[in-house]
Amino acid sequence: MRWQAQTLDADDGALPGLTRAGLVRSVRTPEFDGITFHEVLCKSALNKMPESSALPFRWTINPMRGCSHACRYCFARGSHEYLGLDAGEDFDSEIVVKTNIAAVLRRELLRRSWQREAVALGTNTDPYQRAEGRYRLMPGIIGALSDSGTPFSILTKGPLLRRDLPLLTEAARRVEVSVAVSIAILDPDLHHSLEPGTPEPRARLDLVRALADAGFAVHVMAAPIIPCLTDSRAHLEALFAAIADAGAASAMAFPMHLRGPTRDWFLTWLGTEHPALIRRYRQLYARGGNVTPLYRDWLRDRVNPLLDHHGLRRIQGPTTPAAPPPRPQDAQLALFG
Repeated sequence: MRWQAQTLDADDGALPGLTRAGLVRSVRTPEFDGITFHEVLCKSALNKMPESSALPFRWTINPMRGCSHACRYCFARGSHEYLGLDAGEDFDSEIVVKTNIAAVLRRELLRRSWQREAVALGTNTDPYQRAEGRYRLMPGIIGALSDSGTPFSILTKGPLLRRDLPLLTEAARRVEVSVAVSIAILDPDLHHSLEPGTPEPRARLDLVRALADAGFAVHVMAAPIIPCLTDSRAHLEALFAAIADAGAASAMAFPMHLRGPTRDWFLTWLGTEHPALIRRYRQLYARGGNVTPLYRDWLRDRVNPLLDHHGLRRIQGPTTPAAPPPRPQDAQLALFG
């Protein structure tokens, strides 16, 4: 990918959060129309989860903050406000890139105190979003984790991961490596409206197949399920059939979680695209960020038989990935770092 005709904006006076984050420069380029990359030098790469967290991992790595996938429902939007940026358009177009993260990670993994606990990537924003094609942060991260004997997991919507498949295959000979792909929408029009910056679902299904052919037990996050839009029996049947046909070993689905600024951002979109659903959403999310227990149980009873039918129910045991993706109610804990 070429990085030509770039423009630099060294005036960070309006971005105090970025200054604290170690801003070096801000870059715009025609290859990424409408997106500004803020290159920073991070002080740490590993982010430790609180002891109270119910997540199945204690450490995360976030190579970037903000995400050009621009998913309307992304729970991580609120993290951008800590940088003095907004959780709406800024989250989609003002991407913070930790250019030195691989070198910092290597130093941290050499500490005597490091216990080689599982590390998760993709818990906040996607490490294989489009900018990774330019910055190439992941090869260094994968190498550092593998060389140190640290097991790790990756969750992504980005087929760009296929570029690093040889590295992941080699790493899996040395440490436990878990890979998961996010695919929740098959309908083309709904996909373009809800996830305008993401690769096509077909490309992600092809990624599942490539990973499975390479010997990985691929987990698919068929989530979030969008009430009244992607929860029909027909959609879920088609989705799980496609996931199973692609060679996935397991899948899971849960309802969309709306909290903080993500709630307003999503409901604004819903009011424009599907105004007739606003009243129903006020009922479903009347108690806050979670759907009502009644809907949660209804969805579970619809999803589980389909997972069983397609052989996608996760099997616990020695083949369980080292660090499965976070549960929706715990996901907000993985935002930072």
